[in-house]
Amino acid sequence: MMDWNRLLSTKRFGQSNTEPISTSRSPFHKDQDRIVFSSAFRRLQDKTQVHSLTESDYVRTRLTHSMEVASVGRSLGANAGQMVMDRHLKKGNFSAAEFGHIVSAACLAHDIGNPPFGHFGEDTIRHWFKTGPMAENLLSPLSPSQQMDFLNFEGNAQGFRVLTKLQNWRNNGGLRLTHATLGTFMKYPRTSVTTQPVDGDQGGKKFGIMQSEIENFQTIATDLGLIQRNHENYWCRHPLAYLVEAADDICYSVVDIEDGFKLGRLEFAETEDLMLRMLGKPPQRYAEFTEKSEKISYLRAKCIGQLIGEVSIIFADNERQILEGTYKGDLLRHSRNAPYLKEIEDLCRKHIFKHTERIQAELRGSEILTTMLDVFFTANQEWEQHRQDGTEPSPRSQVVMNLFPGAVETEKPLYDWLLDITDFVSGMTDSFAVRQFQDLKGMT
Repeated sequence: MMDWNRLLSTKRFGQSNTEPISTSRSPFHKDQDRIVFSSAFRRLQDKTQVHSLTESDYVRTRLTHSMEVASVGRSLGANAGQMVMDRHLKKGNFSAAEFGHIVSAACLAHDIGNPPFGHFGEDTIRHWFKTGPMAENLLSPLSPSQQMDFLNFEGNAQGFRVLTKLQNWRNNGGLRLTHATLGTFMKYPRTSVTTQPVDGDQGGKKFGIMQSEIENFQTIATDLGLIQRNHENYWCRHPLAYLVEAADDICYSVVDIEDGFKLGRLEFAETEDLMLRMLGKPPQRYAEFTEKSEKISYLRAKCIGQLIGEVSIIFADNERQILEGTYKGDLLRHSRNAPYLKEIEDLCRKHIFKHTERIQAELRGSEILTTMLDVFFTANQEWEQHRQDGTEPSPRSQVVMNLFPGAVETEKPLYDWLLDITDFVSGMTDSFAVRQFQDLKGMT
């Protein structure tokens, strides 16, 4: 069974010392600040959440979504923290607020590794590797596990690279966050080649650790006391990771229908009806609102508040199974509102995710990402050929290599070079990706 005293480790990744808990500003509070002031976090302001950024300046971006998730996560964490303190840590140095800071920090970073153009960007990168280099047998120098890192490219795994390596890259440990926050961030604590994910294990649904970071996470998991599964690089989740997932699910479910209504893709009547059914009855002050937009915003706030309360109870009820690593599924599946959340998902898929403007934006994104990956990979191929036999790279490839400082002077294995490419592309904002595409195509 996992132990809360270890799970709350204040040791910072990349540092040998453990920070003391301060009543004014704890190590976990510092984690939040380090993430907020990072360039990778700021770039989320220009990354698509659900809707294209050109449609409206009202709808959420990855940045505003992450901030909202962090707000919900802070409440969930504090509620869980009070329960843990009462049950296990009455004489400890922690407070319930520290749990809120840990979950909030992990929530702030939960999308930090996502590429431009939303989840469609992830799908496009995976497809490119499968139909391009893989189909032409150009990935054969890689080990099977290294190949799967790209064939199943995952923004969550990229996010761990950002936090532990790519941000503040001159310093070992990246942002040097606490082990508790990094463990909580890791929603999918396994590699891309786990042979037997446990049936029903939410943490095994995807992968969150690339081969390039496996030793890093092994260090963190050992310190936290995470339970290892099947003698593989596959662990039980940090218990607080379930709260990060719940905060994310709560926000994008309820907020998606609010955005859909504000953009005119969902009717007021169907949006109101669904939210009122989630609440069971109209809130006490609901009659005071006259404008439809205000009504929906008020109902959204009430729905989120109710779900926070439900999830907090569900987490407390299942704490022992979570600590034992035997808990299956996600917390919201136990909510009485689970059928309504499924209804929201179906409604969004029908009226929002398949909307003509969204489809057109995804088509543009596909062409942009595919073109960049083609050009960057070709430049690497030509430069490697030049190293081998002196064949002169094309003028275009010579110029492209300037986008990767040090690549010309330092020979790298193919795996590391592909990581450079995915780091560069996934770190782009939507707007920068468009500009880079225009430059490659000679467009003004």
